[in-house]
Amino acid sequence: MPETNGTNGKTLLDLGPGVGSSVEKIKIESRGLRGHLAEELARDTTHFAESEIQLLKFHGSYQQEDRSQRQARKAAGLEPAYSMMLRLRIPGGALNAQQYLVLDKLADTYGNGTLRLTTRQSIQFHGILKGNLWATIHEINETLLSTRSACGDVNRNVMACPAPTVSRAAIGFTALADHIARHLAPRSSSYYEIWIDGERITEKQLAENNAKLDSTAVRIDSTEDEPIYGKTYLPRKFKIGIAYPGDNCIDIYTQDIGLIAELRGEGEKEELLGFNLVIGGGMGMTHGKAETHPIAALPFAYITPDEALEVITAIVTVQRDYGDRTNRKHARMKYVVEERGIPWFKEEVERRIGRQLPDPHDIRFEDVCDHLGWHEQPDGRWFLGISVENGRIHDIERPASTNHSDEQRPLALRSGLRTLLSQYGCSLRITPQQNLLLCDIAENDRADVERVLREHGVITDATELGIHRYAMACPALPTCGLALTDAERTLPALIDQVQDILNELGAGDERLSVRMTGCPNGCARPYMGDIGIVGRSLNLYDIFIGGDWENTRLNRVAFPKVKSADLIGTLRPAIENWLRGRNAHETFGDYYHRIGFDALPNQAVASALS
Repeated sequence: MPETNGTNGKTLLDLGPGVGSSVEKIKIESRGLRGHLAEELARDTTHFAESEIQLLKFHGSYQQEDRSQRQARKAAGLEPAYSMMLRLRIPGGALNAQQYLVLDKLADTYGNGTLRLTTRQSIQFHGILKGNLWATIHEINETLLSTRSACGDVNRNVMACPAPTVSRAAIGFTALADHIARHLAPRSSSYYEIWIDGERITEKQLAENNAKLDSTAVRIDSTEDEPIYGKTYLPRKFKIGIAYPGDNCIDIYTQDIGLIAELRGEGEKEELLGFNLVIGGGMGMTHGKAETHPIAALPFAYITPDEALEVITAIVTVQRDYGDRTNRKHARMKYVVEERGIPWFKEEVERRIGRQLPDPHDIRFEDVCDHLGWHEQPDGRWFLGISVENGRIHDIERPASTNHSDEQRPLALRSGLRTLLSQYGCSLRITPQQNLLLCDIAENDRADVERVLREHGVITDATELGIHRYAMACPALPTCGLALTDAERTLPALIDQVQDILNELGAGDERLSVRMTGCPNGCARPYMGDIGIVGRSLNLYDIFIGGDWENTRLNRVAFPKVKSADLIGTLRPAIENWLRGRNAHETFGDYYHRIGFDALPNQAVASALS
């Protein structure tokens, strides 16, 4: 099947040079994602060339700049403060204590002294200098973890419900996530040549080989076969997740492909029957471009476990062949599904697998479980879910955020985890809410685990967290190149203010989800849930409301272009109105979805939605 650019069914190569985005040309000329990365690593510079920046993403890294230093460095005649963000691929968010402790050490050796849990159950390093990137990736792989395919125009980290619960079938979801990730990983050996087995190129070797490398870099007939992706890989990133029935903890409707398990029986007799598939979800959009928008995935088909890889592969190749390769802002699979429709997409998949697929069964979600607190595992051991504010693992001097404002406990989460994992060797799972599950804890060790965490200021009772447990933010400024304004640095104080309002109104125990991003790309999934706060420009945000608690319905813009100083003043009357007028136990999002935005006090609805 040819790779098309989404125009008239013609292949990218048939349409000739100049057709397709500049990134498409870089991929074609990359010699299986090699480009000149090895040579760039050998150069004594602080940053990579533009073409290599694009290829670095396939290897798990983004080049960034500390924008808080931009003006001062420019005035001093200095170049920008460059560094690298490095992301791991951790299917289902599962890793062991030894792996985590190595990552913790690398955060000090090469990073900025923190680890960042992502909303796709992965880990990011920030602040890595270019000269340390090779060593960091190399040492990560020595732990049997990897950064390959964590970024770039390929399938990204595969999500799965992280909880090792009493459901034995659910435990296998992490293994399936790993199986899918390995199956959809690029076949090119470039990652291993550059970061694992290959020797670092010297300046002398660079001078000797430059002519040869320059002459071969533009060839499009790679010697390696990419049977799934082809020479140009995918038009944009691709996301897959596996959900436990009834629990939408992974935000299944935000995925390109969502697998929702169907189980039968209980306990030892529980068995996995199959999966309902939903396809075409995606959060990203661009302000001012109506053709870009968040979309919730749609029901697609029902498959057996044995069919999973075959059907997933077929779906990926449809996106490969029909995704837009000329406009990267319109290149996600959600637009192919939206514009061509589920019937067309299903027919195309069925043609590729050679048989028809049954329609999906009824899909229902009752809750979104964050898996915090203590839970028993099927083997009699326990896991403890702990909250990690915005996913940032570090030691800080300020008090931990809690409903008990009189408690002045320092938060030393990173030190506490290091102590705990060194002593007890717990395995870990990263959750889609940027939290951690400490797993495989013996019954006799539970009290000691609680003690160690409490001594380091870590809250183990989720009821003490208030609505902080339901909040998420992306890193945003100062390092993310796409950020328009703050998110991670701003959200904790805003949540404190919202919690104060709830406490004042006698609703301190209410559930209210708030998600904040510094740009409209949606990394913290702000277009799902009760309240989404999306950056428009410096200190200016759009506020979205009206999603449902189960994250099956998109929210909508209610308050456009709100200054950061006015966020809490805008939210307060909306919260008061909800608590005054709601039905029993009606959530914030459900209330405004039912009543409509006309019920918002002293605020006009966004003109685009009026």
